[in-house]
Amino acid sequence: MSKIGLFFGTFNPIHVGHLIIANHLVEHSDLDEVWMVVTPHNPFKNKSSLLSNHHRFEMVYRATEDYSKIKPSNIEFKLPQPNFTSHTLAHISDVYPDNEFSLIMGEDNLRSFHKWKNYETILEHHHLYVYPRVSEGKLATQFDNHPKIHTIEAPIVQISSTMIRNGIKSGINIQPLLSKEVWEYVDEMNFYRK
Repeated sequence: MSKIGLFFGTFNPIHVGHLIIANHLVEHSDLDEVWMVVTPHNPFKNKSSLLSNHHRFEMVYRATEDYSKIKPSNIEFKLPQPNFTSHTLAHISDVYPDNEFSLIMGEDNLRSFHKWKNYETILEHHHLYVYPRVSEGKLATQFDNHPKIHTIEAPIVQISSTMIRNGIKSGINIQPLLSKEVWEYVDEMNFYRK
């Protein structure tokens, strides 16, 4: 049975910070692979700046092509919207019964995890791998020393997709923040310029 970490995101666009975290997790934890799950639409984000599912998946595909243990996933594209992580986890576990799926999230998301739909069910069936973020506030106490929550000492990456989109729009060179393949695709398709 393979242990797969699911790293969810809109990846609008995927940047080197995402790859640094995914690669760190797959090389420094007991996960065999990390799947970058492209989310169709996050109800908490403004959809107008979101590239189509196809383009965001294409960027994730190109960004991960050279990493044998990091894979792109569009499994959420086929699920009814709005979708909840608990539904995706149930679905992906049915589709791939020979794998054990864990959830990868930033420390900031763990702070609000108790507000997620069916969070108790998620913790009952899945492990959480939490990477550090620069954030304020104290962690919800019910998750202190939880046997299924693993804090990973990954590098703290202060790069955001919003910062990249704004940089491109302003004509700033953001090339070092994207893999070569993603930058070439963004440039060729003229994304985020207006």
